[in-house]
Amino acid sequence: MKELQVTARCKIHDGKLDAFRAVAQECMKSVREKDDGTLQYDWFFNEDQTECVVCERYRDSEAVMQHIANLGETMGALLETCDLSLEVFGDPTPELIDATKALPTKVYGSFQAFD
Repeated sequence: MKELQVTARCKIHDGKLDAFRAVAQECMKSVREKDDGTLQYDWFFNEDQTECVVCERYRDSEAVMQHIANLGETMGALLETCDLSLEVFGDPTPELIDATKALPTKVYGSFQAFD
């Protein structure tokens, strides 16, 4: 399975909602203008806007690596506004696993059953 799904969970720091929203806009702009392997990139807030979940889908591990590289300094700005954790669904390459090791990341490998 080459395609990957990623769930990014953001717990927004107190008093940082406006800054978080501004950085989120920059992330979305980067995806629109620079990424070519991002298939889904949707942001959802809970009711009191203290948490945000980003549902992401990528063509493959290389597309995720491109996304990370394209975000560049924007990722640092995001981490100043929230605590971020990741859930990766699929079979990421060792390079991608290494690239995300600084963040709390859970990987769920694919399981395919055939009757």
